[in-house]
Amino acid sequence: MPETPDRIQLDGMSISRLVCGLWQVADIEKNGATIDAERGADALGDYARSGFDTFDMADHYGSAELITGQLLARYKDGKRPLAFTKWCPEPGPMTAEVVRKGVQERLDRLGVDEVDLLQFHWWTFEHPAWLDALHEMKRLKDDGLIGAIGVTNFDAAHLRVAVADGIPILTNQVSFSLVDRRAAGDLSALCKEKGVKLLAYGTLCGGFLSDTWLGEPEPQSQSIPDWSRSKYKRFIDTAGGWEAFQGILRAASAIARKHGVSISNVATRWVLEHEAVAAAIVGARLGESEHRDDNLKVFGFALDPEDRARLDEAFAATKPIHGDCGDEYRRPPYLTASGDLSHHLDAIPPVYKAEPVPGRSDRWRVSSGSVWEPIAGFSRAVRIKDTIRVSGTTATLGADRCVAPGDAGAQATYILDKIAASIHALGGSMEDVVRTRIYLRDASQWEPVSRAHGRVLGDIRPANTLVEAGDLIGDYEVEIEAEAVVDGEPA
Repeated sequence: MPETPDRIQLDGMSISRLVCGLWQVADIEKNGATIDAERGADALGDYARSGFDTFDMADHYGSAELITGQLLARYKDGKRPLAFTKWCPEPGPMTAEVVRKGVQERLDRLGVDEVDLLQFHWWTFEHPAWLDALHEMKRLKDDGLIGAIGVTNFDAAHLRVAVADGIPILTNQVSFSLVDRRAAGDLSALCKEKGVKLLAYGTLCGGFLSDTWLGEPEPQSQSIPDWSRSKYKRFIDTAGGWEAFQGILRAASAIARKHGVSISNVATRWVLEHEAVAAAIVGARLGESEHRDDNLKVFGFALDPEDRARLDEAFAATKPIHGDCGDEYRRPPYLTASGDLSHHLDAIPPVYKAEPVPGRSDRWRVSSGSVWEPIAGFSRAVRIKDTIRVSGTTATLGADRCVAPGDAGAQATYILDKIAASIHALGGSMEDVVRTRIYLRDASQWEPVSRAHGRVLGDIRPANTLVEAGDLIGDYEVEIEAEAVVDGEPA
């Protein structure tokens, strides 16, 4: 068995392929208790000395950043452990001041001059300020305050938008396990194309993917004490239920016995053997060491074709998790620690403001702030009674900046988010869309644009027309308009 975890080079950083995740700090502190920072740092130091010297945390993981800061302060000279953290702001204007304040708080709590990897999470892509935030983070990277930029819970479509718009994304942190296999699809293909690596969390489904649960009766959700396990029980239920999950455990157990390892080792090894994955994130249990010894067994064996065939057979008896990575935070079914997030998302103010059309009591309109709307005399969208009509929309951010120039698929994704925000402001949703029209500069780009359309509207299937329109203005590759019939009142 290896004495330390395998390592991988990422943008000049040598990171452990097993990253220590500190989300359990928030779970320990959820009832008001606070972990002593010095004692917590002692525990992290034990991990670091064993080669588990890469730590992952977030702004909302309790005092995890402060504990890690205490550890980093002990390394006055020489190489110190790596600290990856996340910034998860509420949607709103992302000015330079707002972004710098968020980054500076990470620096202060960690006690460093540069965050090794700062990962950005955004709740709703209808709000376009996520690109403003990433571009400001890029400037702060150039200024030396951020070592590398990552994102967390981005689906393939929006990761493509970010990269096509010039953001140097190094990593995307997503759920990836024997139960949740979404990341093995479009996201892994995009990562290979663009050179992005995945940091996989949830690889053990909160501890459910272990020998402990093999053959055990199904736990009742209300009896599960911790946030992490509550979350992954929802994944298990969505993937076909407890018996289907037991099929995965039985397959992993047979493989584990063959190699002389644990079910958890098999689950982690399966994730690490995907080309797109840089590392798996495993929970750091402060003050415990026995799991480190077991985790090292991951690097002492490899899955062979027989092992993979056995797992594939078990997968066939399950249901794939719907959608793409990160959808569990943005649309039903919400598979999160707190469950249904609709109340949180509904509380986010609409991006655009609906206003009545002067002199017409039955009409409302919204503007997206494009420079062309007042010049040409049109609205982004207009509602008349129960019908919303959205103007031909391009991938324009702010007044006049073209997003993702040259990438028709990425532009279509951004446009559909903009259309969704316009309809939302007027009291509707994308489920109300009955007609779309797509205008392409180049008909050969029909497929990436159609796939973007299908990702958003594939379950709704409105009437649609797609035509080649020839040259569009500037760097725009595609323009889309939409119509919706709604019941709700303007927001």
